[in-house]
Formats: sequence, C-alpha cells, structure tokens
Amino acid sequence: MRLADALAGTQPRRSTRQWDPQGTIEHSARDRAIVAKQRDNQFETTIRYAITTPQSRKLSRGRTHAIAAAFAGFAHHNFYRRRRLAHAHAALARRWMRSGDLLSVPELAALAHIPYDPATPGLHRASAKVVTPSPRLATSGPTIKPIGISDASQPRPVGLHVADGRHHVHIMGATGSGKSELMARMILSDAENDRGVVVVDPKGDLIDDVLARLPERFADRVTLLDSDSAAQQPVLNPLDGPDTDSTVDNLVSIFSRVYSANWGPRTDDLLRAGLLTLRAIPEPPTLMNLPKLLTNATFRQRAQKTVHDEILAGFWSWYDELSDASRAQIAAPLMNKLRGLLLRPFVRSTLTAGPSTVDMTDVLNGGICLVRLAKGTLSTDTVRLIGSLVVARTWHAATLRSQLPKAERRDCALYLDEFQNFLNLAYPPEEMLPEARAYGLSLVLAHHNYRQLSRDLQEAMSVNARNKIFFNASPEDARRLAHHTSPHLTEHDLTNLGRFQVALRLVAHSQDMPACTARTEQLPPHIPGRADHIRQLAQSAYQPPADAPEPKYVRDPRRTA
Repeated sequence: MRLADALAGTQPRRSTRQWDPQGTIEHSARDRAIVAKQRDNQFETTIRYAITTPQSRKLSRGRTHAIAAAFAGFAHHNFYRRRRLAHAHAALARRWMRSGDLLSVPELAALAHIPYDPATPGLHRASAKVVTPSPRLATSGPTIKPIGISDASQPRPVGLHVADGRHHVHIMGATGSGKSELMARMILSDAENDRGVVVVDPKGDLIDDVLARLPERFADRVTLLDSDSAAQQPVLNPLDGPDTDSTVDNLVSIFSRVYSANWGPRTDDLLRAGLLTLRAIPEPPTLMNLPKLLTNATFRQRAQKTVHDEILAGFWSWYDELSDASRAQIAAPLMNKLRGLLLRPFVRSTLTAGPSTVDMTDVLNGGICLVRLAKGTLSTDTVRLIGSLVVARTWHAATLRSQLPKAERRDCALYLDEFQNFLNLAYPPEEMLPEARAYGLSLVLAHHNYRQLSRDLQEAMSVNARNKIFFNASPEDARRLAHHTSPHLTEHDLTNLGRFQVALRLVAHSQDMPACTARTEQLPPHIPGRADHIRQLAQSAYQPPADAPEPKYVRDPRRTA
C-alpha cells in the first residue's frame, strides 16, 4: 500500500485504530495457549448427555440444567454451547458421533473433574510406577546374589551377579523398610555358595536373623563376636600384623575419627608414639600395655631399649623429662578414652587377650565372621571403634591378595549396616572402594538417609558404589537419588515406594542397567534352636584353658590409694 501511495503521489492513510494494551496482552496469552496446546497430544472429543427418570418431567429438566451448568465455566477461548439433540434416544443408542473438538490432556482433566485436593475423602494417590527390569539382569543361581522379584506383569527373580557385585552395593532405606531382610538373604546366599563373609551389625537383629537360618553344616566356618555374650570371645588384636606403619596409621586414624570432638595434635602424637613403641617390644603388643607404657616408668624404660628410631627415642626422652604432673596432664585425654574402652570385659576379651585367634585371610577364603555389636551393651563410640577395627583387619587381609594371581582371589563380601560409622581408616573410601574390586572384595553398604554421610562419602558412594538399591525415600533424599534412577523412576516414584518395594539400578556385565522396581522376598522361616546351637559351637572353639588368667586392667597411677 505504501508503494502504491508513493507511485500515485498520495499520502498513506493513517489508521484510526488506537493501540489497546489490554487487548495485546489477551492476544499474547491466547497465542501462548495455542502454542502450548499444539506441543502435546490431542484427543477428538464430543460430549453428549441425557437423563431418564421415572419421576416428573420437571425434575428431569432441573437435573439436565444442573449438568449443563457444570460446563458453564468453560467459556474462555474454547467454549461449549448447549444444543438440543434431536431423537436423543436413537442417537445415543447408535453411538454415532459427529466430528468433535481437539482437546489437550489438561483440558480433558478439567472436563473430567479429577480431584486434586489431598483432603478429598476416599482419594488414593498414585504410588510408584512399576518398571520391568532389563532382560540382561541376572535371575537366580549359585553365582547370583538374590535381591527380589520383579513386580511387573510377568514376575521373575532379580539378582546381582557376584562379579558385578564387586562394583559394590549401596542400600538406603528407613528403619523397618526391609534392609536387614534383604542383607540377610544376600549373606545366606554367600554362605551357601562358600563365599567369604564379614558382617558388622551395630544393632544385632541382622545377625540374629542369619544365625536362626544358617545351615548347621556351616557352623565350623562361623566366627562370632557377640557383645551380649559373657563367653570368651575370639581375639582380634588390632596391633597384630606384619606391617607396622599401616597398622599404626589405621589405629590412629580410627581413634581420631571416633573421638574427633575431643582429639588434638598432642593426643594424636602420644598415641602414635605409644603404638610404635609397643610394636617394637618382643612380647605380643596389646592395647592393654598402652596405659602401662604412659604411666609406668620402669616398663617405659625397658620398652625404650627396643626402640631404634632416633625420632621416637627423642620423643620418650622429652616425655621422661616432664614432671609427673605434666605427664599426667598430657596423658589424661588419651587415658580417659582408653579407660572407657578397657573397662568393658567384652573389649578386653576381644582386643587385648593376646595374639589374634581370628585369621581374616581364612575368613575371606570361605569363612563367616559375624560381629554383633549391640548398642544396648556398648556405647556408640565403642561400637564405632570396634567395627572400624574389624573393617581395618578385613581391608588388610584383602590387600594381601595382591600377591596372588587374579584367578586365585576368591570372591568375598563385607556387609556393613550403618556403614558411615565404620569407614574410619587412614585409607580414604574413594580410593578403598575401587581397589577392593581388584581384590575380589565386594562391599554391601547400608544406611538410613543421606544426611548421615559427609560430602566426601556421598561423592565416593555416588561414583564407586554402582549398584543402587533404594527403599522408600524422603523428598529430600529422593531429589538426590533421582539422578541415579531417572528418567525411568522420578522423585515421586522414590517417595511412594510401597513396603518391601525397591527401586533398583544395577550393574550387569560391568554396564549400568536402566532403573527398575522389584519387591524383596521374605526370609525363610527360622529354625527353632538353630541360633543357640551355632552360638555354642562357635564359642566352644575359642574357650581358653581353665588356668588361663584374664588380662587385668592397669590402674591409673594418678589415682592415689
């Protein structure tokens, strides 16, 4: 038009239409709604309704108007107009529909009046979706750790191949969700197929379940450390071992992390010097001799004669030059922690009764070591310390496998419930987990929620524990866990898992499989009297001679008679 006006020599006509900002906004909103609707699936729909009633025609007409009024709210860009249907009875009977309107899913939901208020009576919220496991996942067999049964339309066993278990297993779920039952089934499967098993249980129920179902023929393979038992315990001396440096480093690291709230550089220095000195004396070193070394000048002088390290000898020269009061002040933080440990008969019997009678190398080659640390009889710090010492001995035995050809490294497993309390070694978890795989050691690590884990431990678990088994999770945890299970399972699914239902993301043939769901199986019925019988057989193997004296705790010399 402007070009025509220019050729004709006339001025273009100005529009008399004024700009309406409100109309522009409405057009923009309508355009956005049209574009959004075109992105989704659409369904052609036609709405017809009719009412038949033996009651009065007036009542029928009133109900018809009420139904029509329900659609009166749909009067925006898309709207409905009420129209009488000729020969309604015949038309409805033939179900002949004319062309309808294209409606999106949200529009259909609005028409259907789907309730969304959580307080709606009788409204059942959607649970987690059911996802079929990949056909590449293992089912069952002697080399398969059982996990559960697929809850899809065609149920089948879901398991984890032993070789893929070396990528480690991360189990998370609240108390009562079914973690212990799942771990017990995996432990029994390992025992049944002659794989070495080490279990650290800080509550006791897990080991009780295992003992009540363990076949009697496995009793001679069982090593049982039970804090509730008054019988003589197997000895697991933390100062045993061929490598002094790694033994001392692990002990100092464990003590410093367990007692981190009251640990300083001087206490760390004193413990390290004391342990190195005890390793140098000819008699079997035990933690029982550490208070004696710090407080008994005669014993300390005799021990110093076996020390050939100049720096260590210089430390004791400085220590001897202190006054009695200064020495007592320096030793007090370490002494009160040792006293809290060694005053417990179970600790003395297990850690300080002489050389170790438990050979973790044999355990990993087909034995069954069950460490039951009930918190009702032991303090939290004591449970953490003993459990960490068991992990340290297990790790040391696993590293000795580096001297063996790979074909001779038998598969074994370390099960830790509340595992964050027991990974206190000098070796960081992000390095320990990848190396354990090379030694044939798989770790099954269970806990309640992510808040229990430090940031470093969270990252180590995310990267190195590739087999994920999640029970019902909190919304906060679900946001983290969904990174491992999406897009097949979302945050909503993880927070709405049923009881004994699990979300799985497993490894098959060293490859991560898509997430799926399953239901864990119940344990087989317990065998009456089996647990007590295996306890008696296990304890009888470690009974000391009748004339063997019990190790005595050294009195703190700061306390005057």
